[in-house]
Amino acid sequence: MRRGPARSTRPGNNVVADRLTIGIDGRELAGYPTGVGRYVAGVLQSWADEGFPHRLHLVLHAAPPDWVTRLPLDLTVDLCPASVAGTVWEQTTLPAAARRAAVDVLLCPAYTAPLRAHCPTVLIVHDVSFFAQPGGFRWREGLRRRWLTRASARRAAAVLTDSAFSADEIARWLGVPRKEVILAPQGAPAWRGGPAAHERAPVVLSVGTLFTRRHIPELLDAFATIVARVPEVRLALVGGNQTHPRIDPMAIAGRLGIADRVQWQTYVTDEELDTLYRTARAFVFLSDYEGFGMTPMEAAARAVPSVMLDTDVAREVYADGAMRVPLSVPTIADALTTLLTDEAVHARVTAAARERLALFTWSHTGRVVREALESAAASRGKRRA
Repeated sequence: MRRGPARSTRPGNNVVADRLTIGIDGRELAGYPTGVGRYVAGVLQSWADEGFPHRLHLVLHAAPPDWVTRLPLDLTVDLCPASVAGTVWEQTTLPAAARRAAVDVLLCPAYTAPLRAHCPTVLIVHDVSFFAQPGGFRWREGLRRRWLTRASARRAAAVLTDSAFSADEIARWLGVPRKEVILAPQGAPAWRGGPAAHERAPVVLSVGTLFTRRHIPELLDAFATIVARVPEVRLALVGGNQTHPRIDPMAIAGRLGIADRVQWQTYVTDEELDTLYRTARAFVFLSDYEGFGMTPMEAAARAVPSVMLDTDVAREVYADGAMRVPLSVPTIADALTTLLTDEAVHARVTAAARERLALFTWSHTGRVVREALESAAASRGKRRA
């Protein structure tokens, strides 16, 4: 793999810094990457596109996708298999691998970090739903997440997050001073466009892990109303089921008499997902708590407008680039019906969403993460009290 230049510039001045070895907890890249994995992928790609001066030591429990190893980066993949890639792996195998590689700073992109790492850690906390909405998590899982995330944040050299909303929540729940939380929003995909509304199938698409806070029952209730209004309409759900208490979407669809109009897939390939985005006419994302909410941006890039709940983060990130509604089944049904049947509204929301895409770039995200890593390495030995 190509090596980058042997020097870098520290953020905020023109002092040439020594070349660093940056460790990355890359677990989320393996297998079927979802939100955190896509965030890491976007950062790595931005570093490859713009040139990255440091060495990267990527630690995983399973082999990464082939494209990762082909990136033009000075990158070493450290495969550390584990029967369960969970907290024990994170707290034992990961820091041991980082120490062996003489890592200068460790990037932990998935909420938690090794508490006994030999080097500074840079932590990314995308949201704190397990504090704000503990009922959506099993008791043991919620307790683990709350304790370990708080401990990781307090020991980290830097804490990054996706939105001002999440920064406020981190300050509230984790005890990290708000002014110290660094904003590194997710980059949006580039505008790709797609067929006009009338050229698309009457499909409502929803992509994202199924959590209780994403209100799948209300979506299905609203869709049952739409079935009576829009001939041949279909609902496509994509996402693994992590609801608690457990929700069975197809059982609900069966009770509503719409099972033949609903398709649920726990995971699809990038190629299959791109096809869904390019053929759907409307997107829906009924989450009442998110740190950013990426999949509506992915839909917007393919000219698919969204219906979202009217939350603080939806207003911050999407503004008028989505139809924002309260958690009301009739209102949700009306908004989706409008996007399915009114081409003028469809075009207007799509145009506003396209403007929002330009505000979030992976180039910016990658630069912020890099600067946080360089600053953490420069202040090695310091820890949050």
